[in-house]
Amino acid sequence: MESVRRNQPPMRGAAPRLSVCFILARRFTLCAFANFVDVLRLAADEGDRSRPILCEWTVLSDTMNPVASSCGVMVQPNERLGDPTKYDYIVVVGGLIDEIPNLSPQYARYLQRAAALKIPLVGVCTGAFILHSAGLMDGYRCCVSWFHHTDFLEQFDGLKPVSDQIFIVDRDRLTCSGGASSAHLAAHLVEKHVGRAQARKSLHIMIIDDALRAEKPQPGIPLDLKTDDQLVKKALLLMQQNIDAPLAAAEIARRLGATRRQLERHFQRAVGMAPTLAYKIMRLEYAEFLLSHTEYTVTQIAASTGFCDSSHFIRAFREKYQTTPAALRNQRSRAFAASVHLLP
Repeated sequence: MESVRRNQPPMRGAAPRLSVCFILARRFTLCAFANFVDVLRLAADEGDRSRPILCEWTVLSDTMNPVASSCGVMVQPNERLGDPTKYDYIVVVGGLIDEIPNLSPQYARYLQRAAALKIPLVGVCTGAFILHSAGLMDGYRCCVSWFHHTDFLEQFDGLKPVSDQIFIVDRDRLTCSGGASSAHLAAHLVEKHVGRAQARKSLHIMIIDDALRAEKPQPGIPLDLKTDDQLVKKALLLMQQNIDAPLAAAEIARRLGATRRQLERHFQRAVGMAPTLAYKIMRLEYAEFLLSHTEYTVTQIAASTGFCDSSHFIRAFREKYQTTPAALRNQRSRAFAASVHLLP
């Protein structure tokens, strides 16, 4: 991985338009961090020299010891915790939930000081959990990955996490679900402070079609299945976490401490359908997302969404979308090519 150390100072007389520092939690998510910082890097300069002219970035630390990501790759911090007013944004990159209590209290104090000085704080992945643990998310909307929605509800009171958007900007708190959404949040900041062209350039080089708005749904639970019924919400999240190997309704009920009949009654009352049909809709919507955003083959997508073979997948997909997976992908590709051709 390319070092995130700032290898050259900005050109004389041209102060960066966007300055970002990162705080990395123990066992942080590497791809969320890398996506965010690479959008800044690619927008920071013309050409391919990665000079931090328009944007600058650095990694802060209380000890300057290397920080291990969840996959084991180490990142060397650049600077010690200091004056938070040097930065336009402070980005906290989280990772494994179990490591959150092990974060040095110096970071919480630094973040609290920054908040008192009105420096915008960004929570990436479970970075939102860290901000909330520091008492800095009360009264704010908070974006959390669908995968961690239940964890958030169980561990943190007084906050309503949102799991149907890729990121949320609520005044001076910005949160995103991690993964590719961190690139879109970074692009949002680049567009705001540097320019739309630079934001789009970064995403295109990263083979991301274009910047997504904050309200773009996460590829998680379909909006039509949203409910306040706690049993159904937990069941839907369990389904999402096992989308490639679907669980039987009886097994879902067992894991949630309910009977199958209780689960079915709750689903009928909350979303007007059986849990098996809700599961099928969820898998097909995720398949539609994969068709539009990846190069996976139809066979690979069928396997990734829990269908026994591609024929079964194609039949179910045609029943929902009135077209085949291949035809939908071709239609989306043509539409995107036409939009690019029309760009000035």
